[in-house]
Amino acid sequence: MTRNHALRYGSRTLALTATALGVIATAVPAAAEEQPTAEQIMADCASGAGKCSFNDPRLGEAYLGEPRQVSELLFNCTDSAASQSMSWADTVGSSHSVGGSVTVGGGIEGIITASVTATYNYTWQSSHTETSSFTVTVKPGEVGWISRAQVMRQISGTWQTHYDDPKWGHYYWFVPDTVTGPAPNGTDGKHSAVVVKSRKMTADEKKLCDGGSTRNKVFTRGH
Repeated sequence: MTRNHALRYGSRTLALTATALGVIATAVPAAAEEQPTAEQIMADCASGAGKCSFNDPRLGEAYLGEPRQVSELLFNCTDSAASQSMSWADTVGSSHSVGGSVTVGGGIEGIITASVTATYNYTWQSSHTETSSFTVTVKPGEVGWISRAQVMRQISGTWQTHYDDPKWGHYYWFVPDTVTGPAPNGTDGKHSAVVVKSRKMTADEKKLCDGGSTRNKVFTRGH
């Protein structure tokens, strides 16, 4: 199913009070070729061209995201185990199923935050950053690094866009969406994990140990 087909457009009626116009304006069905993409609808939500709300948000159970490298690589070219304190930093953002990331400070972020807070009194974060340091111990001929897994959570709901004048033939457009983003540590009993990982050097990496500046030394390289 394409994203266009995932859009649900309204036969819903926009009711205007008698004191306003005294009429009921009804959306007229649009031809298939006039249907917008989900990205177009979300762009209107982000820019304010459409009056958008994120309806019926449903919080999924928290889970531990995939671990990823957050530090430099530590190479041990010596004949004994080596330990070194290494700093690390990790920023985890949000994305949504209709495509793209949720920009911090953007229009979409504010709409999601307001909807989730009003429904669950839950503080949703579009981005989370942590920094710290950890002692990494690496065996001879191996490479070590720090890895981190963030607690994540999904929020499912439906975007409703209202236009003052029909756009693509309708006053209202509806887009189902699932937003995935970081959750506070301890949510649903899940905790972020910071671990030290290591592996043996590859043949190309071992050549680094034969160089003049790194021979018989412990050194770091970016990842």
